[in-house]
Amino acid sequence: MDLEAGSIRPRSDGEGGGPAAGRETDDSNVWKDLFLAYKTLGVVFGGLVTSPLYVYPSMNLSSPTEADYLGIYSIMFWTLTLIGVVKYVCIALNADDHGEGGTFAMYSLLCRHADIGILPSKRVYAEEDPLLHSQSAIARRPSRLGKFFEQSITARRVLLFVAVLGMCMLIGDGILTPAISVLSAIDGIRGPFPTVSKPVVEALSAAILIGLFLLQKYGTSKVSFLFSPIMAAWTFTTPIIGLYSIVHYYPGIFKAISPYYIVHFFLRNKRQGWQLLGGTVLCITGAEAMFADLGHFSKKAIQIAFLSSIYPSLVLTYAGQTAYLINNVNDFGDGFYKFVPRPVYWPMFVVATLAAIVASQSLISATFSVIKQSVVLDYFPRVKVVHTSQHKEGEVYSPEINYILMVLCVGVILGFGGGKAIGNAFGVVVIMVMLITTVLLTLVMIIIWRTPLVLAGLYFVPFFIMEGAYVSAVFTKIPEGGWLPFAVSITLAMIMFGWYYGRQRKFEYEMTNKVSLEHLGELLARPEVQRVPGLCFFYSNIQDGLTPILSHYIKNMSSLHTVTIFVTLRSLLVAKVDQSERILINRLGPNGVYGCTVQYGYADNLSLEGGDDLAAQVTSCLQWHIQMDTDGRRSPEEEMAQLEAARLAGVVHVRGKMRFYVGEDAGWFDKIMLGFYEFLHGICRSALPVLGMPLQQRVEIGMLYKV
Repeated sequence: MDLEAGSIRPRSDGEGGGPAAGRETDDSNVWKDLFLAYKTLGVVFGGLVTSPLYVYPSMNLSSPTEADYLGIYSIMFWTLTLIGVVKYVCIALNADDHGEGGTFAMYSLLCRHADIGILPSKRVYAEEDPLLHSQSAIARRPSRLGKFFEQSITARRVLLFVAVLGMCMLIGDGILTPAISVLSAIDGIRGPFPTVSKPVVEALSAAILIGLFLLQKYGTSKVSFLFSPIMAAWTFTTPIIGLYSIVHYYPGIFKAISPYYIVHFFLRNKRQGWQLLGGTVLCITGAEAMFADLGHFSKKAIQIAFLSSIYPSLVLTYAGQTAYLINNVNDFGDGFYKFVPRPVYWPMFVVATLAAIVASQSLISATFSVIKQSVVLDYFPRVKVVHTSQHKEGEVYSPEINYILMVLCVGVILGFGGGKAIGNAFGVVVIMVMLITTVLLTLVMIIIWRTPLVLAGLYFVPFFIMEGAYVSAVFTKIPEGGWLPFAVSITLAMIMFGWYYGRQRKFEYEMTNKVSLEHLGELLARPEVQRVPGLCFFYSNIQDGLTPILSHYIKNMSSLHTVTIFVTLRSLLVAKVDQSERILINRLGPNGVYGCTVQYGYADNLSLEGGDDLAAQVTSCLQWHIQMDTDGRRSPEEEMAQLEAARLAGVVHVRGKMRFYVGEDAGWFDKIMLGFYEFLHGICRSALPVLGMPLQQRVEIGMLYKV
């Protein structure tokens, strides 16, 4: 949003606030929204707009008739209209969390407005927070449903599981979209060259994907300017071919917009028609990206792009495909390339291949972003996250995740072989994410928006029934490939839950055995404990009190640095934390001992801005705090001199590494879960390198916790 418009502050007549200036501002905003809408084509809609490549080939049709094709097109038209236009464009895009969208953004939004979070220290905003000032006292008071979640730990755990499942399914999307898109595009070679075998197509597709994954470490900034032109070429050429096909093959195709053809389709095909829903659901593939990518583009830009280009493009393209298939009923196995006229076949093959690669890149980037958010919020073991662009905060790359995705994508292509099996798996991912969005959005309506139950029901019931029918259909495909996203999601959910359980147990131990400021004073008063020169950053996971590793450290080292700053890295359930609130400093009582909280949102860059490392930025904030705080027992000049002397003497970063010792008397659940956590903790990366700590300045203190 442009905050330089005249409505933000009062202006005098001499400031140019007349009608002409207002029209100029409005015109600039319109052009800005149109430009952003154009850019969304290459990022947001890649998966959705390339779906005509694989929808019809993924269907298990048997001797289809004209009536069948009219019914299928009617289903696709209303699916695009109801889910795409009504659900996402008109409703879901309003449920953002500080401009961020997606299932986890809605979960954080719910946690921010009601005390229904699970992880400790994740409740961010107090009642006096300015973000809540615009709400009335009634709106801030929990609703009945909000109170139910606050009082039921089981309901809160189920809600967390639903949000995590949505993230896991999106990662599964990152595996399946590249596989099915590129495979479907390259399969066009077999049209002019029927002698080319399926294994050759699979090998070419796998080679393209391997190349795409190997290029991820360089980032996409240098080539991203090509994404939107490629997708624009695809978006505007496919409906032109669709119009040609409609005129040439079946001009009356739009009569299928009538719901009569849907009813007739199910009455005629019964069980088989219901099972075919597992294929038609792919027409809405990628619609969730409209909501998930809200943080990168404005709501208005996404709405303009979808309503002006994506929606009409898909409606006309599917109409053209269906018109062709009505006259060539057995060509559904290659439903896209068969309806492309011969004179433009090869240009469309090139555009389709490039569009499939761009769509794959969009989902790969989205997967990196989801993993980064999960790591920041401590739901996922720490992996390396590299920011590949100095100008685009959301452009990240994870080497470990990249190569795992590459192996899985290539494995899907070589293992499944055909588009139908991958389509079955893909359908499960698509509809599960949408059903989760429907449930969470209903909770947002009731708990936050305070929508009357009747109106919330008018949203929930129709979409739950429609998406529930889709879910029931795709579940029949589980033995035929639909098991893959469940296997991936269960594996990811086990990793997340194992990591969460271990972190929770550690937090509980630290809170029970935390060191109070009084006890710290007693430890420092012992004659054998010395204050040695230097600046020490001591990392802790708790806010109220000090980590028990501190007591272990002082007793064994018999010393503490003259200036010691206890640093807590606090990840918040909000999208972004304002820079002025990123680093918070306070005195802890003993001479030269301070507390520091470094706060991050789930969409923030973990690398601190400005090019300085953590030590430099915290030191700078501490200097400002000393100068501004006049309540200290010592003069600011004395404290500043002590801090500077400590910094010159040397900087050290101390991190506790508490490990579980699972005894024989521990329960079987603890033995399994904590053993799994220790395995994950042993192979994951340290938290300190994420913030750029020099290796020679790092010290780790080990401590065993007997369960």
